[in-house]
Amino acid sequence: MLRFLLALLATLLLAQPVAAERIKDLGNFQGIRTNQLTGYGIVVGLPGTGDDNLEYTVQSMKGVTARFGLALPPGVNPALKNAAVVLVTAELPAFAKPGQKLDITVSSMGKAKSLRGGTLVLTPLQGADGQIYAMAQGNLAVGGLGAEGADGSKIVVNIPSSGRIPEGATVERAVETGFATAPTLTYNLARADFTTAQRVADAINGRFGFGTARAVDAVSVAVTAPQGADVRAQIMSEIENLTVDAAEAAARVIVNARTGTVVINSAVRVSPAAVTHGKLTVRIDESQRVSQPAPFSQGETTVEQRSGVGVEEEKRPMFLLDPGPKLADVVKAVNAIGASPADLVAILEALKQAGALKAELIVL
Repeated sequence: MLRFLLALLATLLLAQPVAAERIKDLGNFQGIRTNQLTGYGIVVGLPGTGDDNLEYTVQSMKGVTARFGLALPPGVNPALKNAAVVLVTAELPAFAKPGQKLDITVSSMGKAKSLRGGTLVLTPLQGADGQIYAMAQGNLAVGGLGAEGADGSKIVVNIPSSGRIPEGATVERAVETGFATAPTLTYNLARADFTTAQRVADAINGRFGFGTARAVDAVSVAVTAPQGADVRAQIMSEIENLTVDAAEAAARVIVNARTGTVVINSAVRVSPAAVTHGKLTVRIDESQRVSQPAPFSQGETTVEQRSGVGVEEEKRPMFLLDPGPKLADVVKAVNAIGASPADLVAILEALKQAGALKAELIVL
């Protein structure tokens, strides 16, 4: 009886279903996304590590001073070692409202050696549509540093020509998402799969009633919901916390040819196949021998070149892959013959060409 109970317990443990996933972890609603912002600005207050006298740095500085009513005389181009032109980038989150703060990244465009100690002058940040959505300004936090000697020797740690300003930008305009007035809500999966899309639609229909959601394709699920921001926010919150059993990923073998990394997911199967993998080594030895003639023989001393060529072949046993082996069986069989990552790639490619590998082989 004890043996029977142990066997039954082992069977139940092995037969546990795949853990359900929340819908919010499988994708996101269309239109609710971040937006990239970019700006062109100037950093001042550098300790002599700026762009010096680059023409566009001078023009930028003249533009900054002109905003305050100061016009430099024509032909005067100051040497701006304490200033540098930069690109400012930031991400505008969905539903960001005016007055909220954003973290920004500041990167040098010219030949500035370091932005450490600099201050970003007020810079507008624009979106892809050319509209200004935020204004940036503040003191840079630079993680890198650089030092240079009089003889030209220098040392650089990390990247001193780039830095960040936490909460360095203020949102001035919100992005209209349209989720409150759109005819339907569209939920997009991060990974295309018809089975998962249908299961998401079924879970939504089970909560809100038949006909509420329908799978449009392998990625999108259309959800019918009353218009209004408050009502849709509640519905979307409930949808995101519903759980579904996502479909098993397609069988794939990922090979990184540069690093030798091979990743095989659990869906990979192989048909019956016999595999052998040998190692052929060609060895060439070069040596020299001096030929010394006998005394008083009128001969010349010469150097004779000798070459030895040999071929060694390491014999490896053939192993048999039984019908439908799983991932553990494939790895165990390959490890049994001592195959390296490069050898494993060759074996997998051969199995794919032979039609025995039931998976997509992706080489990075």
